Amino acid sequence: MGLFTRSNNGTATVTPSPAAGSSTPIVDPPAAMAAAMPAPAAPRPVPAAVPPQQTERQIYLQQLKVRLHQQLVERLDMQNMRSLPPEVVRAEVRALIRELCLNEKNLINQSEQEKLMDDVMDETFGLGPLETLLKDPTITDILVNKYDRIYCEKRGRLEAVDVRFRDNAHLRQIIDRIVALVGRRVDEISPMVDARLTDGSRVNAIIPPLALDGPAMSIRRFGAKPMQLEDLIRHGAFPPAVMDFLSSAVQARVNILISGGTGSGKTTLLNCLSRYVPTDERVITIEDAAELQLQQPHVVRLETRPPNIEGKGEVTQRDLVKNCLRMRPDRIIIGEVRGGEALDMLQAMNTGHEGSMTTIHANNTRDALGRLEVMIAMAGYDIPMRALRQQVASAIQVIVQAQRLPGGKRKVTRVSEITGMEGEQIQMHDLFHFEQHGVNSEGHAQGHFVCSGIRPRVAERIENRGIRLPMDLFQRRTIEG
Repeated sequence: MGLFTRSNNGTATVTPSPAAGSSTPIVDPPAAMAAAMPAPAAPRPVPAAVPPQQTERQIYLQQLKVRLHQQLVERLDMQNMRSLPPEVVRAEVRALIRELCLNEKNLINQSEQEKLMDDVMDETFGLGPLETLLKDPTITDILVNKYDRIYCEKRGRLEAVDVRFRDNAHLRQIIDRIVALVGRRVDEISPMVDARLTDGSRVNAIIPPLALDGPAMSIRRFGAKPMQLEDLIRHGAFPPAVMDFLSSAVQARVNILISGGTGSGKTTLLNCLSRYVPTDERVITIEDAAELQLQQPHVVRLETRPPNIEGKGEVTQRDLVKNCLRMRPDRIIIGEVRGGEALDMLQAMNTGHEGSMTTIHANNTRDALGRLEVMIAMAGYDIPMRALRQQVASAIQVIVQAQRLPGGKRKVTRVSEITGMEGEQIQMHDLFHFEQHGVNSEGHAQGHFVCSGIRPRVAERIENRGIRLPMDLFQRRTIEG
């Protein structure tokens, strides 16, 4: 096999250029790989809260993978591999793994051999045991609490999976591999890091001394095909009446704030609403970690930058908001407001950038306004409370509350309109809200949506844009959902 030669010092590495849509090929020195070889298995729900202990057979196969990977690295000819297409390299590496399996004295059956080959390929060209989970499109979150304690979220429910790293060293190696792909680093000086996989998945990792039980990591995944509002209706997130109102509000350049907790579906809803932005409008997005998948052609995406090892070079969301105002945006979309950029966002909404949207972490629509006030105050602005609230009341017209309910289903639980100020307080009323009345036999929340019967002030603005609303859209009624 001309592609492979035995290396005297056993330090060959693989660095072919990645093909589009494929994992970046990386192979570390054999000593590091031997210390880092995992024993991944097909992900499956287990009844216990913690994945079961490995059997003697699993331990043997894990040790065999270590040996196979060492032998593989020793026989790689890096010079030849660099001149070949990645798909050819992968095929040749797989053929060599098969040859090494056949040379083993202890018998392994055909299915074990195929599994061994897949695992070594994942370790060589991908992210080790995580590859099995990343290939499952139904998994939305991968949560690594420890090297041998991994959970995933499927269809709104968390479950332990029978997948593990060999030890903390191996988990740390995979974390280093991920962050290196985006030019970042994680060490004792910077023990927390945000990164992004090639498929757009968002990664957060934290290592000792901050993580007491060893490195931990979470991966938030996004579907290859962006969801539409119709998909959310089909999944019971809200009734068609809510979609009619929100889609019309976006077209009419109504400023919208989406509120909710972690994993409540804020970003998904924001992506869906972006579909109704007219194609002739220029949209600029600002995010800490890029995850928006806007469905418009005229979009400029901006992302913050953390400081370097010397503590310099940081670019914050506030910096990007100020800069994007010089880029002639029609609309500004901030993935999530977290600090002083909240005031800049409000000022942009009040000065000609109507139709802008953002998300915020809050438990309900009223709390979302309180969170905005706290963010601006903590940023050091000395603004009288009444003046600040007037800014909020004039900048934001609609607040949408997203919530993750018992059983894991995500719903829009409240759509509220800000109507102005009365004294020192911001006034608002609900247009739609969800009333829960228990759970079903599967543990999912049950309830219905209620239309309050109040015609919103923005309805006139929507109709002045030539958008027709159903006659009974705001008629007081109950809608099952």
